[in-house]
Amino acid sequence: MSPAQLVVQYLPYLRRYARALTGSQVAGDAYVAATLETLVSDPAAIGPHSNVKVSLFQVFTRIWNSLAVNGENEPAGRDLPAEIRLGQITALPRQAFLLSSLEGFSEEEAAVILDASVDRVRELVDEAGRELAADIATDIMIIEDEPLIAMDLESLVEGLGHRVTGVARTRTEAVELASSKRPGLILADIQLADGSSGLDAVNDLLQTFEVPVIFITAYPERFLTGERPEPAFLIAKPFQPANVSAVISQALFFQQTARRRERAA
Repeated sequence: MSPAQLVVQYLPYLRRYARALTGSQVAGDAYVAATLETLVSDPAAIGPHSNVKVSLFQVFTRIWNSLAVNGENEPAGRDLPAEIRLGQITALPRQAFLLSSLEGFSEEEAAVILDASVDRVRELVDEAGRELAADIATDIMIIEDEPLIAMDLESLVEGLGHRVTGVARTRTEAVELASSKRPGLILADIQLADGSSGLDAVNDLLQTFEVPVIFITAYPERFLTGERPEPAFLIAKPFQPANVSAVISQALFFQQTARRRERAA
């Protein structure tokens, strides 16, 4: 495949990373669009003999790190939403954390993407882990119809210091469970046992209260097209514990940051 074809192949993963980094589908996809605009104007940014995925993330990172984190300087011609104004968040450690934990880049690849040494990447990942773990324990509801996967998620979530309010197998069970114990975060499969949808279950719940949601699916590329409203936080099946940990930390971190802003307003 040509470099252009390979770039298209890796776009869903770049969207996943960008959405996790910004906490928003709209904001993340805007940065991906800015990356593509850069590549159109400068195709040589991805050389014919380079690791295309690493190079693509490297171009994205140069754009992201060239902008003020507080949103004062945003991609030209793009009206990014408030979610991009990250205030006090330390951006570079989160990038290293997500590149390694969510996207599975090696330390050497992350170092190339971030234009840093391998030792520096290790320091950043450790710093992000401490930052993201601080004061984010919450009650988590799991919507999953496969018992073994539900058990794995429950064990993983509790191992991270969170509490599981319960496991729902269908849309109806999810609504009933949330009415008895309101969660601080939802982990939801998209296709459920009775043919109902985790997306519909979550939409039902979000009509009564706001909560961060992470979707889990065996077909993530279907929800990373950038063509319609899609999840900001998405985990692919089969998942690795590090992936789940990273995305839960990000989702709760953005929620806490938003609450701090509201209290300060």
